[in-house]
Amino acid sequence: MIVRIPIEDWIDLHTFPPREIPSLLEEYLLECQKKGLREVRIIHGKGKGIQMNIVHSFLKKSPLVDSFKIAPPETGSWGATIVSLMKTERKID
Repeated sequence: MIVRIPIEDWIDLHTFPPREIPSLLEEYLLECQKKGLREVRIIHGKGKGIQMNIVHSFLKKSPLVDSFKIAPPETGSWGATIVSLMKTERKID
């Protein structure tokens, strides 16, 4: 089943099973980059840190990612991650 999600500067992963997160993030970040977004917030929740570990493991390997860090308190603290994307040559609408 294909789930369409809007390409915005944030995504909430609470409704996605952990096994789908890497492929979802790969597609989402690629579309964000195409759209010209340079920074996105990934909301993975606080819980036991399982989703955060999956997200961070993916981000460490992704060629789309320049850097990432835990979000500041006003945007989710350790329940979210701020990602800086690699710059692309052109923006695609």
